[in-house]
Amino acid sequence: MMNNLLKNICLIIFALIGPITLPAGGIQKNLSQHQFYSNTNEIILTSNTSLYSFPKIYAKELLVLDIGTTLSVLRNWKVSESEVWVRVELASNKFLDDPYKITKGWIKM
Repeated sequence: MMNNLLKNICLIIFALIGPITLPAGGIQKNLSQHQFYSNTNEIILTSNTSLYSFPKIYAKELLVLDIGTTLSVLRNWKVSESEVWVRVELASNKFLDDPYKITKGWIKM
């Protein structure tokens, strides 16, 4: 009986004091360990442009982007010398915007 009481007291003390020494959220990482894109490009549209589902002119048109829309370039796709497509992401607030809103697609350059 005394042995179980002593075990329980030690367990309660550890449960109350032990987490104080742990970092919040578990293991902490330095920002230098994360890989950030150093060559992130942004473009601002100077004319109305269609956003497509994949890099072909006959692809489904997702929406029409207005003049002044800011886009982040994710990757380039060169179909031929005269046809270059860019995978883009629209600037959005992921917490406030509709989660089903289209934010990524292809535009022809």
